[in-house]
Amino acid sequence: MDIGDRLRGIREEKNLSQGDVEERSGLLRCYISRVENGHTAPSVETLEKMARALGMPLYQFMYDGPEAPAGSGDAAHSDDWGTSGKDGRFMNRLRQSLAKMSEHDRALLLSLAEKIPHRKKGDRNGEARLKKGEAEPGR
Repeated sequence: MDIGDRLRGIREEKNLSQGDVEERSGLLRCYISRVENGHTAPSVETLEKMARALGMPLYQFMYDGPEAPAGSGDAAHSDDWGTSGKDGRFMNRLRQSLAKMSEHDRALLLSLAEKIPHRKKGDRNGEARLKKGEAEPGR
């Protein structure tokens, strides 16, 4: 998924110009253009600003299904997730950690996160080898 194309599509769907998003988010119009054209990748904090400027919850940048994904709460409170309490603290820590990472490290993290759902059960940290009685490497 290209986040720039997604951002442009949502912005145009809401009949907003890049200038409108600039005014609402505090981000420069030239930066918004660079994101939409795929020249730069925004941080999570920047995506939050863009989501607020477009009047939508952050998860919708990554999710394009007809309904909210499971676990996102009901429609009345779906954009409250991650703003307070335990979820808010988690999002704040995640945002700070991602901001410190290089672009290469963020790409590596995303690649690993994409592979997790495809992992076979019991294949974490060599657990499958241990269950079969095979020795751990280096022992």
